[in-house]
Parts: sequence; C-alpha cells; structure tokens
Amino acid sequence: MKRVLAAIVLCAGATVYAADFLAEGVDNGRTGWVKDEKIFTAANVGGMKLLWKTKLDSASRAMHNLFAPLIAEKVNTAQGVKEIGVVAGVSDDLFGLDVATGKELWHIHFDGGPNPPPPANNTLCPSGLTATPTMAQVSPGKYTIYAVSWDGRMRQINAADGTEAAPAEKFIPGGGKPYALNLYKGVIYTATAQGCGGLTNAFYAYDLASKRSTAFLPAGGGLWGRRGAAISPEGTVYIGTGDGEYDPGNRRLGNGIVAVKLDEGKQLQLADYFGAPNANWLWRRDLDVNTTPVSFDYRGRKFLVGTSKECKLWLLDRDAFGGEDHRTTLDTTPLICNDAQAFDGRGIWGALSAWQDAAGTQWVLAPFWGPVSKQFKAPIEHARGNGGGVAAFKVQQVAGKWKLVPAWLSRDMDLAEETVIANGVVFAYAAGEDASQVVPDAAWNETGGTKYGGGLSSGPGRRVPGSRKAALYALDAQTGKELWSSGNQIESWNHFSGLTVANGRAYIATFDGILYSFGVAR
Repeated sequence: MKRVLAAIVLCAGATVYAADFLAEGVDNGRTGWVKDEKIFTAANVGGMKLLWKTKLDSASRAMHNLFAPLIAEKVNTAQGVKEIGVVAGVSDDLFGLDVATGKELWHIHFDGGPNPPPPANNTLCPSGLTATPTMAQVSPGKYTIYAVSWDGRMRQINAADGTEAAPAEKFIPGGGKPYALNLYKGVIYTATAQGCGGLTNAFYAYDLASKRSTAFLPAGGGLWGRRGAAISPEGTVYIGTGDGEYDPGNRRLGNGIVAVKLDEGKQLQLADYFGAPNANWLWRRDLDVNTTPVSFDYRGRKFLVGTSKECKLWLLDRDAFGGEDHRTTLDTTPLICNDAQAFDGRGIWGALSAWQDAAGTQWVLAPFWGPVSKQFKAPIEHARGNGGGVAAFKVQQVAGKWKLVPAWLSRDMDLAEETVIANGVVFAYAAGEDASQVVPDAAWNETGGTKYGGGLSSGPGRRVPGSRKAALYALDAQTGKELWSSGNQIESWNHFSGLTVANGRAYIATFDGILYSFGVAR
C-alpha cells in the first residue's frame, strides 16, 4: 500500500512540476517568463550544481555554434517517457538529448545546403541555420519540432526520435538569416535581416495546414531581434527594424517597430508601425532597433516594450501604437547604459523580458552591455560596473501616466544577454564574447607597435581569440541580489545564442559546441 501511495505522489509531483520550454523567449509575447516552473525557488537556487556538460557534433561558423535548447517535459520514446532537450546548431544540425543524463538520443544533419559550405568568415551572415526552432505538443506525449534549415525549407521533426513528421517544404528563400521561429494558431512566423544571401529584409509566415508561405517587406531596415518576432494575443506580429531610414511617406520603416497581421486570405499585411522619436539619428549613428520587443497585457492595457543599441526603453500602447504621429511613447526611460553612444560593445543587444509577481506587479527586465549610464539610478544597486548587467523596472501609474519605474540594478556582468524568469528567480547570463567591431588603437610599446584603429573589423578572425568566458547567474527577482553564479565553470563564450530554464535545470551553450546543464535536486 505504501508503494502504491508513493507512486501516486510521484506521479502527482511530476504533473505539478511539469514545465515545457518550447520556444525562444518561452511564449508568443517573448516574455521570457516560465510561468509553470515550480522546482526552482529563491530558497534553493543557491544550491545549483553542474549536472552535466555534453560536447555535440556541431561545427562553428564565424562566431556562431549552438543555440539554446528547447525542452519538452514528457515525451513518449521507444525507451519510455523522457524529458527531451532539442538543440540546433548553426552547421545545419539538430540534436535530441535526454536531459536527465545529457546523453544524445538522436542527431540530424539537414541536407540541401551548399556542399562544400562557403567560408565561415562573416559574423553577420554565417551561412547556416540561424533561427532557433520552435516546438508544439501535437498529442499527449508527442511533440513536433519546427525548424528552418539553411536552404529555407520548413522541417517538421518528431522530438522522440528525430524522424521526419512531414516532408520538408519551401518556406523562405535559402541562404538568408531568419530569426527565432514563433508558432501561433497553426502558423510559423519569422523575419530575415542583414541582407544575408541577397534576401530583402522581410517578415515571413508559413501556414502548416495549407503549406503556403507569405511575406511582407517593410521597405527599409533590417528586421532584427534575437527572439524573433513577438506576437500579441490578437495575433499581431511585432519586430524592430534597423539599418534603414525612417520615412513612412515613402514606405521606409527603418529604426522603429513594425506590426503585421494575416488578412482573411492569409497574406501578411501592415497593421501598424512605430518610429523611434530620434529614428534617423539612430540610423546615422548605427544605434539600430536591434532587439525583439516584448508584448504583455496588464490591468486591462495592452503594452509593448522596445529598445535599441541607444539603451533607452520605450513603453508603448498596442491599441494606440505610437499615437497619432506613430512616434509618441507612453514613457521613454533615460539612458540605462551607453553614454558614449557607441555602436559596438555597448547598448542592449540580447532580449527584454517581462513578468508579474505574486502581488500582481508587472516587471520589465533589460540586460545590457557596457558601463551603466550616469543618467540611470535605481533604489537598489548592486554595482555600477563596466561590463554590463540587468536593469529592472516596474510598470506603474505615476500622476495618471504609465511609467517604467527603475527598481534594481544587478551585479556587473560581462555583456548581459538574456534573462529568463522562473518562480521568483531571474536567470541571466554574460556572453563573454569580444563584441568590438572596430580595430582598436595600439600604443608604440604594445605588441605589433603603433596602430591607429577605428576601421570596421567585425570578423571572427580578430574577435574569436579576444573572447572570454560566459557566466550564468541567478538573481532574486524582487531585489536583484545574486543568489548563485556559475563562476569559472563555463569554459568558453557564446554569440547569438540564448538561455533555457525548465524543471529545476538551466541550460547554456557555448562556441566550442558544449551544452551545459546546471540544476538543483529534484
């Protein structure tokens, strides 16, 4: 009788603790908030340990390698029910792992890419798989992975064994740089940027039922954003634009946030747009809108928060997007970082996050690079370092106006990239890459002698040797206090990757092709 009771308790516990992480940024709004996480707590996260690290057979290209894993908590496999991690590699590879042990269960190398591949010397356009896949539970215990391979085809893969769930279909032109996929009501969304493969920057949508794709070209600016497009509950798709002029009269929508939506014929159409108040100044200074905006609802209002390399946040109303002139915010914060207004090595480059605490307070988190701005002050400050960190804000009404009110500033981090929030804990990571994009000055008595820098040099040949080590942190979500750090356990760095948290484990991948799993006892 005791054994039966124990089994019932264990089964019930597994249900309570179940949390899937099926997309970059967790949800359609790209909030980074793992609402179902129950194992991690602020009380136990200090006991995190390295559970395992696994070297995967993924070749680096330029400064890219592995992306953050997706997690399906209960997958029916031939070996029984397993918690599966799905990891994409830039070299057109996809891996399935048993996350209890780190053991590789299956590995696919997609066909269709150039053979041999072109030189891997372009950091912006690495010529490989660049979009973090997404997953969906299609029936109890069965999950399908959706990925876009190098040649632009939509791949549907069974998470249990890596077999094809459906034949590959054309989605976007090959050779481009799509960003993280977002699945909403049977349609996969992405955006391409930076002109890679000769593609015009565009939104793309693929209808899984009809197997048809549609595109929208905003005619100006690269469609950036590590977490891809954010999608509101109404089905409107948002992403920031960079590297382009803002001139809506001539359909140029650079350095703003563009909103599109499928019409009745399932074709993407322009729904709305916001232009940064200083959009063309940002363009000329190369301080582009380069991050995924975050969408959330709060107290009956529909919000969107965006940012750029300039390092200010914009609080926007999705129902009155930018006001009548499309350029008015509900609130614009002072600079958080980047007093120098440099286009490299400073600013916000990773991803914003948003969550609500048990008291119903809405929070917005902004990881950033470089020194804290002299303009930014928070009631709680754990450091005012030079490497970067996380700034936390509360969404509040002040004198009848919605504001982003500073709450805390984290410890110093070596280029803070993304945050994921789980049960009162903020997980953040420092990338540790060489983020400079210009040749540095060198004095007469330095190696190589006098060098007058300033020339653009963003390639991997110079930056890979100068990169350092990544680090993972756990912070108290209310105060920003450090609760745990990986220290020097991570041996490499990463570029253009991410962070995953689910079921008492946190995962981070590095340039050398290693996936790390840190966690607490379960």
